[in-house]
Amino acid sequence: MSVVVALTVCGAALGALWAWIAPPIHTITALTRSGERVDAFLGTEADNLFVAAAMLIGLLVMLAIVAAVAVWQWRAHRGPVLATALWIGLVAAGAAAAGVGAALAHWRYGTPDHQGVALTQENRVHYFTEAPGVFAGHSPLQIAVTLLLPAALAALTYSLLAVATPRDDLGGRPVDDRLRR
Repeated sequence: MSVVVALTVCGAALGALWAWIAPPIHTITALTRSGERVDAFLGTEADNLFVAAAMLIGLLVMLAIVAAVAVWQWRAHRGPVLATALWIGLVAAGAAAAGVGAALAHWRYGTPDHQGVALTQENRVHYFTEAPGVFAGHSPLQIAVTLLLPAALAALTYSLLAVATPRDDLGGRPVDDRLRR
């Protein structure tokens, strides 16, 4: 339980870090000559939609690898229960990072009202700075992959550490020299 709670707290801290370093999205709402409203990204700002989501995944993957190695150091509890707590904690960390990151980013940049801005013939253009998205898309599959990828990499790291251990008890108990003879 302590592993899950610690990873969730670390995920929330990573979400706050992400909200601080993720690049915002600059957009424009303009009035065309025919009087039609047009929304567009400025320059290559659309790339920041991917960059911000990739940054969150990168932070979560970093947490996953460090957490797997740190949890492996807890010798007395090595095994499937700790591995299960690790991946559950990392899914919770991903959810906490996404929730905290999205909330702080929207608090920082606000929610733009593209349709509510008053555009006139004299004032045809309005610029917005928007919060980046935490996910690469809105489909349930994309959200699930974002949450499960770090957990899968942590499980892989933990299993590689287990495979590299020559003892059946995964090195959890002290070696009894009487049994070696």
